Amino acid sequence: MSNAYGMPVVAIIGDGQLARMMQTAAIELGIETRVLAGSNEASAAQVIADARLGDYTSLEDLEAATEGTDAVTFDHEHVPNEHLQVLIDNDLDPEPRPSALIYAQDKLEQRQRLNALGAPVPEFAAINTAEDAEAFWEQVDGQVCLKATRGGYDGKGVWFPASLSELLSLVEELDLPLMGERKVPFDRELSAMVARGRTGQIAAWPVVESIQDGGICRVAISPAPGLDEKLEREARELASRIAQELDVTGVLAVELFVTGDTLLVNELAMRPHNTGHWTQDGCVTSQFEQHLRAVLDWPLGATEPTAPVTVMVNTLGGDTDPEMPMAERVIEVMRRYPQAKIHLYGKGHRPGRKMGHVNVAADTVVEARAVAEDAAHFIVNATWRDESAAGEE
Repeated sequence: MSNAYGMPVVAIIGDGQLARMMQTAAIELGIETRVLAGSNEASAAQVIADARLGDYTSLEDLEAATEGTDAVTFDHEHVPNEHLQVLIDNDLDPEPRPSALIYAQDKLEQRQRLNALGAPVPEFAAINTAEDAEAFWEQVDGQVCLKATRGGYDGKGVWFPASLSELLSLVEELDLPLMGERKVPFDRELSAMVARGRTGQIAAWPVVESIQDGGICRVAISPAPGLDEKLEREARELASRIAQELDVTGVLAVELFVTGDTLLVNELAMRPHNTGHWTQDGCVTSQFEQHLRAVLDWPLGATEPTAPVTVMVNTLGGDTDPEMPMAERVIEVMRRYPQAKIHLYGKGHRPGRKMGHVNVAADTVVEARAVAEDAAHFIVNATWRDESAAGEE
């Protein structure tokens, strides 16, 4: 099914900001999008004309939303794999396919597969019983990170027990499929992002440094400052190899820990990713355009940066919502920092919620980050950072 101009129709399952930003890229390419959304007020449903209301866990709703489209993709990894197999049987091509997506859906499956590939991962084990938990505690000398194998994101579904008794209590109380891995004393966090088309073409972006706040990515700096060329090359090659070995189609983000001169894989995401938002304003081809190209198996775009440095800072909802309307906050940022690129998701205030992000391209990390941090701070708090600091004195 093509639109009236002979261009493809892409169904996006998931109604968040990633689907919303895919729409921007789709408009410029002449691609028509359709979204399966939970409500008309959802971030993506606000901007995609063909919004079908439904539940992504319902096979009936998935079939209705994807019927007659040229490609199917996602803005999250939580669609049941058995439903995706039915779509394949119906001659649709969800990308990434369930055989790849499982490794983004299930952390234990992911660890086992990466370990089999020889990719560097922390020590890990399935935690099904108290005996499993106690044995793993002893194996890693109490340095335990406990994870729900499914459903966790942005710091949710992750626990760091301070004692064996706390670990055992968590295992008993949570009653979830769990895994343990060795808590890594890392020096910094990186994100290596690539895109892969169905026929195997791969394009990699510069490796970025990500800075977390409460388990949520708050800042991404491209390229990662002062990163050793050997580590940068290893990170890119590792992400490309994982995309190839897992048969990923679309954007793949490989989150990495750096410990000394060693890389360890932290997480995988098979979709556009927070650490790739900088590509909207600092790169020839954004991750959103590239993802659409990949799932349609179109030629991939160039990934060269268009500025020496680009910094992305998330606007995370503060403890309170300022009285100043959001539009006025945006205007004030534009007035002070005309070089700042503001991206908002159409979401109301909630403490800690990702409401948008700011991208700044500049000649140096210091310059780009100072502007992006101040702009994001004003959008969240309606005060500039120096004003806030003065008020605390």
